[in-house]
Amino acid sequence: MSQNHARKLTEIFNDIAEKLYPSKYNSDFAVQVTSQVGDAQQMTINFTNNNLNGKSSWLEGYKSSKTRICVTVGMMTTGYDCPDLLNLCMMRPIFSPSDFVQIKGRGTRKNTFEFKHKNDIGEEEIVQHEKEVFKLFDFFANCEYFEEKFDYDEKLKLPKPRKGSGVDGGGGINIDKYTSHILDPLALLKEEQIGYEGMRIDRELFKKFEDRIIMDDIIKRNVELGNWEHVISHIQGEIFDKPEEYFNLEKLRKAAKIDRKISIREVVEKIFGIIPKFKSKNELLEEEFDKFISIHPPDENVNIRALKYFFKAYIVDQDIRQIIENKDFHALQTHPTLTISQFKAVEAKYRDVIPLYIKDYIKLEQFAA
Repeated sequence: MSQNHARKLTEIFNDIAEKLYPSKYNSDFAVQVTSQVGDAQQMTINFTNNNLNGKSSWLEGYKSSKTRICVTVGMMTTGYDCPDLLNLCMMRPIFSPSDFVQIKGRGTRKNTFEFKHKNDIGEEEIVQHEKEVFKLFDFFANCEYFEEKFDYDEKLKLPKPRKGSGVDGGGGINIDKYTSHILDPLALLKEEQIGYEGMRIDRELFKKFEDRIIMDDIIKRNVELGNWEHVISHIQGEIFDKPEEYFNLEKLRKAAKIDRKISIREVVEKIFGIIPKFKSKNELLEEEFDKFISIHPPDENVNIRALKYFFKAYIVDQDIRQIIENKDFHALQTHPTLTISQFKAVEAKYRDVIPLYIKDYIKLEQFAA
């Protein structure tokens, strides 16, 4: 499906929504999320967080994204996680088993749907439903192809070993009969703790990865086009966890001395000079707090320092989030991250506003180490 097809299909979905639900939507029931659309990557994040184009107010007590359908080309397929997806639509033929599994896998994520409901006597209850099924609309018989026609037993022809190679002069080594008479080279066993800077081989790893990425024409072309889903998919499938180097994000994070989790996109952006450096955890926290107070500007008498400390603590510490959510405030008496006095210094309304804002707008995974 092309970009033009995606735009036309988006218009069709919105026309249908207008006919079924007059005046309920403003051309935002379905949106085009492709590389040609500005801020498309942020749109995928907002859709995951159920706040793309705002919140729907259809059902009291139930929060959901106002946009219900994303029409995409090469995005939101592999490496994308949106666990509450219930409907997937395949609008093109797929010939790669791994691509098919990845795309289909967008719907297999587990999820618990939750909303507030008033019972017959007016009491508010929290109702939960586990995700048990999802629907896959397949317009190009991809399911049939991989179920009935794809040759899973096709054997790849391997090159024949050269004559005279191997220990026995034949085509290889018979591991059932081979015995080594070489002395064990291990002469000393020493335990040494590796600091945060890592071993030199770790530090050299990032440079090797950088060279590998820069030489890859597929990555270079898709970075120029802004096709980040293709870039991520290619790196995950063709570069990560291969026997030559076993590149992965955790190794790269340590090699670059980063104190938080990083994404594949962030690493590639750094390599191609799109971003000047990897921001530290605290730099990101400062940016997020600045965004927060721009949306929720405090009064002059509000303790900004207390707000910021609570804001950061809630993001980085899972225990604090659990304590606040359960209203188990006595646990703050002995908690090292946020004391009860620091919590009381936070303006009362912000004790609720900050957790709700963080839940809706901030991806907590990036702040984990």
